[in-house]
Amino acid sequence: MAMGRPDGKRLKNLGVEYLVGAHVMAERTDAMNMITIDLPEAPMKEYLNKKRKEGKRYSHLTLILTAMVHAFAEYPQLNRFVVNKRIYARNEISVGMVVLKGGKIDGASTVSKMKFPPDATLDQVNDIIDSYIKTNRSDDQVNSTDKLANFLCSVPGLLRVAANFVKWLDKHNWCPKAIIEASPFHCSIMLTDLASIKTNSIHHHIYNFGTVSISLAMGNLREVPVRKKGEVTFERCLPLGIVTDDRIVSGNILGLAFRRFEKFLEHPEVLELPPEKIITEV
Repeated sequence: MAMGRPDGKRLKNLGVEYLVGAHVMAERTDAMNMITIDLPEAPMKEYLNKKRKEGKRYSHLTLILTAMVHAFAEYPQLNRFVVNKRIYARNEISVGMVVLKGGKIDGASTVSKMKFPPDATLDQVNDIIDSYIKTNRSDDQVNSTDKLANFLCSVPGLLRVAANFVKWLDKHNWCPKAIIEASPFHCSIMLTDLASIKTNSIHHHIYNFGTVSISLAMGNLREVPVRKKGEVTFERCLPLGIVTDDRIVSGNILGLAFRRFEKFLEHPEVLELPPEKIITEV
């Protein structure tokens, strides 16, 4: 059986808990852990307004994805995936995201994925997101994912046969690089921006097909009760529904990584720095 994969390197010297978990929880949906993080809007809004006055337009999405890239840089265990009970370190940081064609809520949509360098700064992430949305939002633009899907749907029964065949190839590490590149199911994070369509946050499932190990779903802003100095006040927050594959990383590392992620968004200005310089800043 072939052991190499074009999208990751197999990790062999992991603890017993990883080996047991990968066998006991054979499917990704067996291992889903879910949590909602309420991100205080005030520091993000203050930062975005400040940068807008300086002539730079960022979004909450840019801040969140930059914070995730930095979390991955500090905790590379987040960028793992499990295939056929084996754990792999992914070769790149990639994010799949649905884009509405023409920006219309009731229109067609497409999904592809963005790739981020592990040392990406806020400006780099912002440029990648802007380019991705602009390219995929055009009604006359067809990405590689759409081309593959259109071809598979053009012949009756072909999609079912092809999906089962690709699953089999993927399980045995024989899936061609071209298919993995075109597949939005083979990425680090699947992101759903429900706030853009005025919808509340959800916990979006991760798929058994492909290699996605983390799902993030942004929802509408909401008021969250917070106790401060003995009094309960309401804080405006951006809810983020998070689903992770329990098999890729221990709970304590996952907790540390997402606390770090939250800390970045409490001090968004540090996201302008490369990841290696952030460690000493917050």
